[in-house]
Amino acid sequence: MTYELSDTPEASLDAHGPARHARRPGWNKVPEVTVYFWIIKVLCTTVGETAADLLNEKAGLGLTGVSLLMSALLAVVLVVQFRTAAYRAGVYWLAVALISVVGTLISDNLTDNMGVPLETSTTVFAIVLAVVFAVWYRRERTLSIHSIDTRSRESYYWLAVLFTFALGTAAGDLVSERMDLGYWLSAVLFALAIAAVGVAHFALGLDAVWSFWIAYILTRPLGASIGDYLSQPTGDGGLGFGTVVTSVLFLAVILGLVVYLSITRKDVAGRASVTRQTA
Repeated sequence: MTYELSDTPEASLDAHGPARHARRPGWNKVPEVTVYFWIIKVLCTTVGETAADLLNEKAGLGLTGVSLLMSALLAVVLVVQFRTAAYRAGVYWLAVALISVVGTLISDNLTDNMGVPLETSTTVFAIVLAVVFAVWYRRERTLSIHSIDTRSRESYYWLAVLFTFALGTAAGDLVSERMDLGYWLSAVLFALAIAAVGVAHFALGLDAVWSFWIAYILTRPLGASIGDYLSQPTGDGGLGFGTVVTSVLFLAVILGLVVYLSITRKDVAGRASVTRQTA
């Protein structure tokens, strides 16, 4: 799913017609949805799983303490993100990586500290996310990420992203525990689900906006399954690389890709359309 388009004629005009110039062209605060986007997204979700486990094991703060620390760091980075005038790859993906960790910790706190069943947390997160989307659409008339060009839309966007991570964590754990597939088969299952969404979009005409958000949610348990498969001991069905090695490896790849995109700006939203308009 390389492109995620608007779901309303009004927003489509905003992206392709004269109205675009009235909404500060080039100010969109999120990247273009390319193959780089999905690769880094999956890597961030993997880091979210392994880094949360690593911090919980090594920091000595307990699950609650780690949650508070990472939430504070996320708040600082989001302040920086909101204050930037346009999309900046480094700031954006740092926010995604931190929100991945925080989303994982929210779900883990509910399950491990409060004893909330995964069925309950999955249902609650799904309802909250649906409410966020409903309010976002009611207020803005679009859920398209090609029009994150106001403070209001950016706020809804990051709120939705947070709950996609929390929902993906809870749903992924629920599937893994109930079906007892193991890490590798769980990763294959979620990869097939994402592929099915792609087929539904490109071959069957599933709306691009909903295709994007469904795939976005599914990449969370996919990344978590990959992270667990690499980091967990062989006796538990993993490869035994450990959380430190896995986290550092994936962070290094993320950093390399973000530096590349910062230089080439291949993921700047509107870049392709602007080129076509001027050609």
